[in-house]
Amino acid sequence: MTQDGDRAEAVAVIGMSCRFAPDLGSPDQLWAALRSGRTAISEMPDKRWEPYATSSPQATAIMRNTTRLGSFLDDIEGFDADFFGISPREADFLDPQQRIMLELAWEALGDAGLPPLALRGSETGVFVAANSNDYGRRLLEDIPRTGAYAVNGTTYYGIANRISYFLDLRGPSVAVDTACAGSLTALHMACHSLRSGETPVAIVGGVNIMATPALFVALDAAGATAPDGRSKAFDRDADGYGRGEGAGVVVLKRLCDARRDGDPVLAVILGSGVFQDGRSDGMMAPNSAAQEHMLRQVYDRLGVDPGTIDYVEAHGTGTPAGDREEARALADVFGARRPPNQPCLIGSVKPNIGHVEGASGIAGLIKTVLALRHKEIPPSLHTEPHPDIDWRANGLRLVGERTAWPAGSGRAGRECPAMAWAGRSPTSCSRRHRRLPSRRPPLRRRRARRRPWSRCRRCPRPDCGRWPATPPSGWPRGPTPS
Repeated sequence: MTQDGDRAEAVAVIGMSCRFAPDLGSPDQLWAALRSGRTAISEMPDKRWEPYATSSPQATAIMRNTTRLGSFLDDIEGFDADFFGISPREADFLDPQQRIMLELAWEALGDAGLPPLALRGSETGVFVAANSNDYGRRLLEDIPRTGAYAVNGTTYYGIANRISYFLDLRGPSVAVDTACAGSLTALHMACHSLRSGETPVAIVGGVNIMATPALFVALDAAGATAPDGRSKAFDRDADGYGRGEGAGVVVLKRLCDARRDGDPVLAVILGSGVFQDGRSDGMMAPNSAAQEHMLRQVYDRLGVDPGTIDYVEAHGTGTPAGDREEARALADVFGARRPPNQPCLIGSVKPNIGHVEGASGIAGLIKTVLALRHKEIPPSLHTEPHPDIDWRANGLRLVGERTAWPAGSGRAGRECPAMAWAGRSPTSCSRRHRRLPSRRPPLRRRRARRRPWSRCRRCPRPDCGRWPATPPSGWPRGPTPS
């Protein structure tokens, strides 16, 4: 690796979009919520809960003692089917996860300054993650109402394929399910596809929508969820994780291609790895030795000293065992042999938006890119750091307030590489990324001249002004809510 971090295989993040609870519809809105320490805990809406809670006396009894709290999106139904060429009848059979990811892919491409329909016929790849098919199960179980459109509308592969179909993309179109590591596994696959030359542009994301309470019942029975629906990462009050709804998408290119094309470079991914936890106390139980092995392997392959890492966006679910094992692995890899005044900072986005499961990795990535952009690390919400973790001696510090990114601590005179990590049995994924030094300011100016109308976002309020009144020639008008 050269001093400024340039590598032939480096991958650039050039665009982002997201939806997180309850109404965070853009990275800018997410950043404002993170800086202010906002959370979003509410009850599962009645229309999703009551049909199950009242279906039988047995179900009523079980759900009376089931956690109903979590982080829910205000709207999972609004969708401009006509814009995406989908008939009203077919739209009824579309999992909301497919609808949301269609919208976010469009928005992320706009954020990158890439006219979405200009990719038609290209080998652009789509890599997405999901591990909840509540809507599909609910629809397929209703035999009188199901139909042919359910074949594609209720599947994981449909989430990726729907994007590729609408934009007429010819590259890989892959849906990934590796539990909580899903969207980082998708990111890992996308980076490999870019580096190999298989695809010139990659659309990568993850999504989680909780359309029924069934998995709440199962997770409660497993002792995984917090009674108050809140993830309390590395907190003394940690008692399980709070489930969350949301999705995120990033657009990737090889760094050399992004620079050639004048694209905005928000962050650079230098490397990643995907590993398995192996055998532990149970398939959902963490394994700190396996996590440490994963991290050491990734950093050894990159030739990077873990002691140069400023900040880790951790998995941080808020389960006592998970947080303890994760902190142990992070301390052994990143905290060892650090000067007392230069701890490795750690945090988690989950206390703000909930654990969005298959989308949790991409949520952490977006947060970290925003922190690099703003040169500030937002607080990781907690009451008091967990006393069973030796914070004084392990070389780690949980970020408790808005903190300036350590200036020049990257040992190269700029923001140090940031590593975000999310994983749970069966699979863990690690990646390392950095923000480029600020020696290339012409990139944004070139982009502004070439692509004057680069933001196209859905908004539930037609009068909010987020949609340009008249897009310039060559740009299709974006979807409007219905």
